[in-house]
Amino acid sequence: MTFVGLQRFVHHRQREEIRSSLLDDHGISLSSGEISNIAKLFLRYLRALHYRHAERLRNALAEDGGWPLHIDATCEDGRGTLLVALAGWRRWVLGAWKIPTERSDAIVPCLHQTVQMFGAPCGVMRDLGRAVTLSANTLVADLGLDIPILACHLHFLKDIGSDLLKPGSGELRSLFKKWKIRPQLRTLSRDLGRKIGPDIVRERKKVYTWLQGVGNLGIPEGMTGIATVRHFAQWILDYPEDGSGEGFPFDRPYLDFYDRCITVHKAMHRFLADKPEERQVSRTLKRLQRILNPVLSEVPFYQIVRHLRTRASLFDELRDALRLVPKSISDSKACSDTDISIPDAAVKELADIRENVDHLVRSLKDRRPERGPAKDTRKAIDLILRHVKDHGHNLWGHAISLPTEKRGGIRLLERTNNILEGFFKGMKHNERRRSGRKVLTQDFEDLPAEAALAYNLKHEDYVSIVCGSLEKLHQAFTKIDLSEKQRTLDNKPKIDLAHDAQLPLTESASLPRVDRNLVRTKEMKQRILAIATSRRRPLKNAG
Repeated sequence: MTFVGLQRFVHHRQREEIRSSLLDDHGISLSSGEISNIAKLFLRYLRALHYRHAERLRNALAEDGGWPLHIDATCEDGRGTLLVALAGWRRWVLGAWKIPTERSDAIVPCLHQTVQMFGAPCGVMRDLGRAVTLSANTLVADLGLDIPILACHLHFLKDIGSDLLKPGSGELRSLFKKWKIRPQLRTLSRDLGRKIGPDIVRERKKVYTWLQGVGNLGIPEGMTGIATVRHFAQWILDYPEDGSGEGFPFDRPYLDFYDRCITVHKAMHRFLADKPEERQVSRTLKRLQRILNPVLSEVPFYQIVRHLRTRASLFDELRDALRLVPKSISDSKACSDTDISIPDAAVKELADIRENVDHLVRSLKDRRPERGPAKDTRKAIDLILRHVKDHGHNLWGHAISLPTEKRGGIRLLERTNNILEGFFKGMKHNERRRSGRKVLTQDFEDLPAEAALAYNLKHEDYVSIVCGSLEKLHQAFTKIDLSEKQRTLDNKPKIDLAHDAQLPLTESASLPRVDRNLVRTKEMKQRILAIATSRRRPLKNAG
C-alpha cells in the first residue's frame, strides 16, 4: 500500500506503470482497479498519520516563532473545489478539504479546525476573493487576536489591471474582429504561399539575405518581393511574441497587434512611394495595405487605443511602485521569508515599497482632472483610488516580530499568495502527466482532498516528524493499525480512517456529483414522466 501510494501521489506515476513495477520488481500482480483502491486507502492512512502527529507538527511551527496561514481554493471547470491551508514558512499543507463551492460558510469551519490543531497563525495571506476575505476576517475576529490579514499584492495588481484594461481591450478586439483583420492576413499569407509554390524555400533564403542588407530599404523584385510581403503579414500575425508571457493585464496583445499593423502599413506606404516596376509586387503591396487601412481610422481605432495606452501607463506606474514581478513563483530576494534572520535591507525595501505606493496615490489625487475632456482618465484614476481605499489596509504588515523566547528578531511574510498558486499549478501539472488529459474536470472531482497532504512527503522536516523517513512510512501506518486494535481491546470506539477529521459541510453546489448520480438514474426519469403524464385525480366532495 505504501509503495503504491508513494508512486501514485509523490512520483505521480500511472496505474500501468505502478502495476509493471510491482510485477517486475516484487512479483505482485494487481489489477488497475485494485491499484486505485489501494491508493485511496493510502491517503486515508496518511490523513490519520497527519492529524495524529498534529501536536508534534504544532510544536515545530511554534519553534519557528509562529506560522503564516496561506489559504486558497482551486477547481477545474467549477468542479472538484479543493481548499488548502498551508504554513508559509515551512511550506507544509496543514489541511485540505473538498468543499461544495467557494463560500465562507464552508471555508470558516476548515480554518477553525486548522487553528484548533496547529495553533493560531501569526498572519493570514489571502487573495481578494469575497468568500476568502470574509472567512479570514471571521477567523481572526473569532480568535480575538491581533493577527494581520494580508491581501496578495499580485491579486491586487491583477484586479486593478483587469478593471482598467479589460473594457478597452475588449473593444479593440471587437474592432479587429469586425474588420476581419486577422482572417484576411492569414488568407493573404496562404494565398501568397501557394503562389510562390515549390520555390518557397529558395525565396525564403533570398528574403533573409535582403533582411541582412544595409541601406537598401526598397522591396525586392519578382517572387522575392511577393515573399517579402508574405513575411510582413506573418510578422503581424506573430504579435504574441511581443508579450512577456505574464498574461493579461501585464501583456496587452491587442495593443501589440495594433502597433504591428500600424508599423507594417507605414512600410507598405514607403514601398509604394517608390513605385515598384513589377505589377505583381505592386498589387501584393496594395492588397496588404487595403487589409490594414481600417486600423488607421481616427474613429474608433485610434480613440480606443489612446484611452487604453493612458490606462496602461497608470497600471504600469502602480506595478513599478509595488516592484512586483508576476511571473516569479516567489517574491524578490529582498522580501524572501525563507530565512529566520532577515537583513535590515529587506525590511527597509518593504518600507520603501509602501512609501512609493503612498506617493503614487498622492500623485494620482493631484493629477486627477476635475472636469474637461479627460473623462476617461478621471475614471481610471478613481478606479485605482477606490481599490486602494478598499484593500489598502490589507496591503501592509508583512514584518512579523518573533517572540523573544524564540530568538526574537523579525521575519517577513510573502507579499503574494504565489506559494499556493504555484502549489496548485504543480499539482495540476502532475495530474496531467499522470492522466494524459489536458482538461482535469473529472480527475479533480475524483481526486481526494488528502492528495494535497501527500506533497508534505517531499519535505524532509515534515517526514522526520511523522515517520522518520519514507522508508519507515509503512511502519508508521502499522502503528495506526495497532492503536486501533488496542482501542478495540479497551472497548473504546474505533476511529474510522475513511471519515477521521472530516467536517460536515452544507451542500451549496447546484449539481454536485452525488446529486448528479441520483438525478441521472433511470428511476428518477421514470418517476418524473409518470407524474407528468398521470391524470389528475378528482377531489372528493367535501359535502
